[in-house]
Amino acid sequence: MTPRPLSVLAAILLLHVLLALPAHPDQLAWAALARPAPELAVLILLALAAGRTVAGRLLRVAATLALTLVTVLKVADLAMLESLGRRFNPVADLPLIDASVRLIAGSLGPWQAAGAVLAALLATLLIVAGTWWAMGVLMRRAPRPAWMRIAGLAASVAGIALLALMPPPTAAYAIDRAQLSARTVTELRQFNEQARQDTLAGLQDPLALIDRDVLVIFLESYGRTSFDTPFFADTHLPRLRQGQQVLQDHGLAMASGFLTSPTHGGQSWLAHATLANGLWVNDQTRYQAAIASGRRTLFHHAADAGFRTAAVMPAIVRPWPEASTMGFQRILAAPDLGYRGQPFNWVTMPDQFTLAATDRLLRDGSDPRRLFAQIALISSHAPWTPVPEMLPWEDLGDGTEFDAMAQAGDPPNVVWRDRDRVRAQYRDTIDYTLQAVLDYAARQGEDAPLMILVGDHQAATTIGLDDRREVPIHVIGPPDLVARTDGWGLTRGLIPEPGSPAMPMEALRDRFMRNFSGSLNVPPA
Repeated sequence: MTPRPLSVLAAILLLHVLLALPAHPDQLAWAALARPAPELAVLILLALAAGRTVAGRLLRVAATLALTLVTVLKVADLAMLESLGRRFNPVADLPLIDASVRLIAGSLGPWQAAGAVLAALLATLLIVAGTWWAMGVLMRRAPRPAWMRIAGLAASVAGIALLALMPPPTAAYAIDRAQLSARTVTELRQFNEQARQDTLAGLQDPLALIDRDVLVIFLESYGRTSFDTPFFADTHLPRLRQGQQVLQDHGLAMASGFLTSPTHGGQSWLAHATLANGLWVNDQTRYQAAIASGRRTLFHHAADAGFRTAAVMPAIVRPWPEASTMGFQRILAAPDLGYRGQPFNWVTMPDQFTLAATDRLLRDGSDPRRLFAQIALISSHAPWTPVPEMLPWEDLGDGTEFDAMAQAGDPPNVVWRDRDRVRAQYRDTIDYTLQAVLDYAARQGEDAPLMILVGDHQAATTIGLDDRREVPIHVIGPPDLVARTDGWGLTRGLIPEPGSPAMPMEALRDRFMRNFSGSLNVPPA
């Protein structure tokens, strides 16, 4: 039966919408759907030429699969650009699906996460069903005379040739995604080779110049926007100035600058891996490759130098088997830190408690060996509600003292209705984290550890208002040790000079090892 004209029009309109759908949030407007889609003309001609033949059935399957895949990739790009400031990589980013579901479950609840998964699956099935139906409608309109089909096929071949020479947006997008996948595979081979080459092999007297504990503390979503965007800087710079004065009064020195993070808007573990491995680990595939490579991290080298190594990870609530390859001798995940209070939505515990637990569990004096630890603070992680407040350190117990704070304020599904309010919440959680870590540093006394404070990544551009991948680094400790970083291009104090260049985060491992190894006669590099 020949389809009615309205069915044909609906089929053409559906295919046009799928082809014209933009892959960037800035282009997401009704006007974008009005642009011509030359691929549509070729698709119609092919459908009319093939008709309800074996070739037509193969074409229907191929078109359905191709259009579904391209549409899903476009939607993934829209989501990634909005949240992480980059496009979706089909080879490297598939593991992010699981991480995203867990984040939604932690922020909004398991039912909302299940609903999001169900909605995504349903939307994909609707695209498949809609494309299959639309191609079938067009094929049933195929003309019966053979010469008309031959003419349609010839026109289709000519159209395909033109698309290859001058690909319109959707065809160009599909080609670009295919090339990206091939390029990623090639780059991964190069990365694996690089991971096997360690420039620190044979380093003399590793970390011999450090006579105390070392704490590498990551501050969640702490980026350069805290210095360059007035909405955030007006709160964060006074906090840093106040902290700088207090630390100076306690005899501590400081040096600060910026690093280029491998990620933006999320995936903190990529920054952790980049710093520890001395490699640019900017996607999940490289992360897995770095773990499997056997490369010796900063923490392996610290263990070789006689330090006991540890990771304090309050965000880890599930088994973390890959930690055994990262050089950590002890892992303190969320269940190990002794927190019995209510979570702050996705955030398992406030940063002040995490820092206090570090001292209680790792720095109580029971082990005479120096400690070299990674601490990943998370109070400034999305959804940024509620905002914790500092308590007197001596009042900290099992965490239940934070329960009133954890239940205060509006839930994420209310806060996130207003983008300006989300930015204010983000600003306030960063301010809290800075207050917690600087207060922690100030109360360490004469035996204060050498502390490396590093932002893991900037917040998503829509929240942080800064699309750069630059994050602060603060070195805090005794003056003689901080002076060993003089060659890093840092500024004395907690506030870097405006316009300071950013050092690649992957360079920090080797610089740290070389500047704090050997003897005092070796000048800092």
